[in-house]
Amino acid sequence: MGGKPSVAVIGAGLGGLCAAIKLKEAGFEDIVILEKADKVGGTWRDNSYPGCACDTPVAMYQFSFAPSLAWSHIFPRAAEVQRYAEYLVDTFGLAPHLKLGAETRKAQWDDAKSLWRIETGAGETIEVQAIVPALGQLNRPTIPEIAGRETFAGPAFHSARWDHSVSLKGKRVGVIGSAASAVQLIPEVAKEAAHLAVFQRTPNWVIPRLDRPITEEEKALMMTEPHVAQLGREQIYAGADYLFWQVFSWTKEGRAAYTRVALNHLEEQVPDPELRKKLTPDYPIGCKRILITDDFYPALMRPNVSLVTEGISRVTPKGVETADGAAHDLDVIIYATGFETTGWHWSMDVVGREGQRLNDVWKEAPEAYLGITTAGFPNMFMLYGPNTNLGHNTITFMIERQVEYAVRALQQMQAAGAVSIEVTKAAQERFNRELQTALAKTTWADPGCNSWYKTADGRITQNWSSHTRDYAKATAELALEDYTLRQRQAVPAQ
Repeated sequence: MGGKPSVAVIGAGLGGLCAAIKLKEAGFEDIVILEKADKVGGTWRDNSYPGCACDTPVAMYQFSFAPSLAWSHIFPRAAEVQRYAEYLVDTFGLAPHLKLGAETRKAQWDDAKSLWRIETGAGETIEVQAIVPALGQLNRPTIPEIAGRETFAGPAFHSARWDHSVSLKGKRVGVIGSAASAVQLIPEVAKEAAHLAVFQRTPNWVIPRLDRPITEEEKALMMTEPHVAQLGREQIYAGADYLFWQVFSWTKEGRAAYTRVALNHLEEQVPDPELRKKLTPDYPIGCKRILITDDFYPALMRPNVSLVTEGISRVTPKGVETADGAAHDLDVIIYATGFETTGWHWSMDVVGREGQRLNDVWKEAPEAYLGITTAGFPNMFMLYGPNTNLGHNTITFMIERQVEYAVRALQQMQAAGAVSIEVTKAAQERFNRELQTALAKTTWADPGCNSWYKTADGRITQNWSSHTRDYAKATAELALEDYTLRQRQAVPAQ
């Protein structure tokens, strides 16, 4: 191949930065990181709403190879994770590889030359031998089609596109949605608004976060005995992977234990039986994302907050009308309505062998081998791809395993003197048959469970089927028999 393959990492969130760091450590210096925005950070750059924080303890969320003490709480605040992303760039010397304001519009495989040709929004063409799409899953905000939505006379915006120019102080605010982002922003908005109406379609299972500040004394102790901090990280990991996972693997014990944890949390924080009834889900725990918060329920009991459970019939210039005919006059509407997920419509057009487009291949349901490689798309290694989301542990663990796998694949390709490596269709189909069989035994497969984890016909496209220890084992070695290595074609003598 003439040296180590060149690589384009597409996206500079935590996943893309991890990939670039580990590629550099493995000796792949010809790397470019393409980022459409004007700074790194990904989801932590995009989500700046009040109260935004990670719902995974920071001991687990930071990368194992880059521990930091720059955290104020057990659960890190969004701005702190954003600074951590910038810290990774500085600490690991990624700035020379970084191209900001360089949105990837198209990546097309050139079979004759065995390379990817990338077109950016600035009109630049970049040719590399391999690509690592690190575009994430939850970064394309979605707003439901509600009748009259465009007629609202006041400011309206999605939680992931927070309009900081809009003051909420003394305003009548409506938050549409009550899931992961909503439960973080609602307590903060309630402190500012004259009145806050929370429009809830479906209640969620909520467990306590038990967050607290990290003291300077604790940080000092961790600096003197870093191995003890590592033990704490391992303990949190084990609790998630061995105990919390049982909710989703649908063991009787896990189901009962965490249902009781959630109900106890609700009963302790909400004394009003009518309000408790509105906040109690009618579906099994684990079916949808379990929310982790200490202050959502107390916010709902404030005198200036009302929980609206009647369905929204339409939006008017003055506010929201619900199915019971009630008019809710509002000054501001905030859509905490989540993200496009199962459709997997990447913002870039990916064209593989024989002109096949990834969006077409994934039209019915996205699938990949280990969530990393896809047949028909050589030298492409996805991060946070199909079926690598989790309900119980940290995505940064999964990303580290995916990056290690991608590096290993490139090294194997180089060692074999090959110009491309591509998973076989048979291997991909076998892997996904086994995956869906395993997923059929989880809570997400329950017929009464409807969530963003699966398509309309019930195929689970988002989540990994087991605990993360199994994923680490599955990605620990590259099974070359599941791949096709293509050698450089000899140039005929003239």
